[in-house]
Amino acid sequence: MQTILITGAAGDVGTRLRRLLKGVYPRIRISDIRKPADLRADEEFIAADLADYGQVEKITAGTEGIVHLGGYSVEGPWDTIHKSNIVGCYNLFEAAYRTGVKRVVFASSNHAVGFYPRDKKIGVDVTVRPDSRYGVSKAFGEAIGALYADKHGMRVTCIRIGNVNDRPLDKRRLSIWIKPEDLVKLVRIGLEHPDIRFEVFYGASHNEAAWWDNSNAARFGYRPDGRSEEFRALAMAEQTKLSADAIGDRFQGGPFCSDEYDVDRKI
Repeated sequence: MQTILITGAAGDVGTRLRRLLKGVYPRIRISDIRKPADLRADEEFIAADLADYGQVEKITAGTEGIVHLGGYSVEGPWDTIHKSNIVGCYNLFEAAYRTGVKRVVFASSNHAVGFYPRDKKIGVDVTVRPDSRYGVSKAFGEAIGALYADKHGMRVTCIRIGNVNDRPLDKRRLSIWIKPEDLVKLVRIGLEHPDIRFEVFYGASHNEAAWWDNSNAARFGYRPDGRSEEFRALAMAEQTKLSADAIGDRFQGGPFCSDEYDVDRKI
């Protein structure tokens, strides 16, 4: 893998990956709808709106692998989610196919399966149960990735990312936290492992309180270094500052589940 593209490079996760992947691949092109505030002189940046196919084809041309982080990263109105995460994601895969990109690592999300209860451990083969319009868009991204893998032979890896941070920030994140360096390991598996065809991994470190069975990632050599239990005391101290959420505390997606929730019966 000589040349890769990182979309969504101005966001928090994109900024972390730019730093951690520097020097790993000979050439890294980065893109976002806006210029990163910390753009370095030695970085190749091309601005692009993912909703504009022509712009997307321009940034994918000449690359071999893509780390697709771009899009709207939280819940929002349908028109916003549709434009950035549905149309934009389709454009990314179609442009990648048309310009000969070999591999795509798609940043999916735990919110694609957020309505599973916290007392149920799930693997990668469960039916998607999105907790939001944002979660729906991530389920769509996984589906379109499978289409391009099965129909066109593209090698696609979908990472259902938990929470990327230096440490877990509350009780929920003790279960879903991923150390940035561990996310890099998953990204590199997607870009480099010879046996990747279409795979789904959970983006999580070694979390004893995990709700996810990440044995599929382990099958490809994933060995996380981060251990959320080392931060339990800090996370639980932060948890005391949060308001109780009867719905969010029941489901894996947390506040994404309770937002707009109006079911008048128990699930």
